[in-house]
Amino acid sequence: MNVQQSALSRLANAMRLFGEANLKFEGLKRIDLEEAVHNLDRTFEAKLEAFHSLYDVDKAEFDYFASADTAVLNMLRNAIHHRDHPLFSSWNEEMALNGGIDRSRGAEFIFAAHEVVGAGHTMRQCYRLDDFYLRLDGTLASPHLEDRMGLRNREKLLVQINSELKFKQISSHAAANRYPSQQVYLNVIPIFVSALCRIFGSLNDRGVKFDGFGADTYKSVFVDELSVDLSNVNYAT
Repeated sequence: MNVQQSALSRLANAMRLFGEANLKFEGLKRIDLEEAVHNLDRTFEAKLEAFHSLYDVDKAEFDYFASADTAVLNMLRNAIHHRDHPLFSSWNEEMALNGGIDRSRGAEFIFAAHEVVGAGHTMRQCYRLDDFYLRLDGTLASPHLEDRMGLRNREKLLVQINSELKFKQISSHAAANRYPSQQVYLNVIPIFVSALCRIFGSLNDRGVKFDGFGADTYKSVFVDELSVDLSNVNYAT
C-alpha cells in the first residue's frame, strides 16, 4: 500500500465515523447533549485532518490550491487545528453549549448550502460565514487573519471563495433579506463533497488504488454518483 492509498483509507474511516456520529446524534442528545455535539465536531475535525494528510502526500501531483473547494478545506483545517483564535465554533456548539439559544431568542438565522446532485440527504456542519472573511480579508482589520498562507495566497483564496463558492452572493442575499452578518451560516459539507469528487476523480484517473472496503465504497460515491453544483446555493432559515 503506497502513501496515497494509506491516506485514502484513513480518510474513508474518518468519514464513516462522522456519518455514524450523525446517525447517533438525535438519540444521544437526549441523554448527553454535550457529548452529542462534541462527537459531531470532533469527527468532522478528524475528516479535515485526514483530508490534510491526503494533501500532504498528494500535493506534488495535484494542485490543492487551484480550486476553491480544496483550498478552503485546507484553510479551515489549519484554522481549527491551530485554534489560536475564537473563530469556527460550529452552529451546534454555539447554540447548544455556548448559550447561543438564550442570547439569540427572537433572532432568525439563515443557512446557505451548495446543491449536492445525486444525494438523497446531505449532512450538516455549519460555521458562521463571517469567520471565513475574518480569516482571509485583510481589509476587515481582523486580529485573526490566517498568517501561514502569506498575503498573496490569502488574497487569492478570498477571490476564489467569492467567485467559485459564491460567498459574495450569499452575503448579498442575506443582506438583501436584512439578516445581520453574524446570523448567516454556511453548511460546509457540500464543499467537502465537491472537494472529494474532484480529488477522488483525479486519483482514479491516475490509477491510484482505493484499497479496503471503506475507500472502495466511497470511491463509487464520489467518482460515479455525486456531484456538486457550486453555482447553485440553497437557503434555509
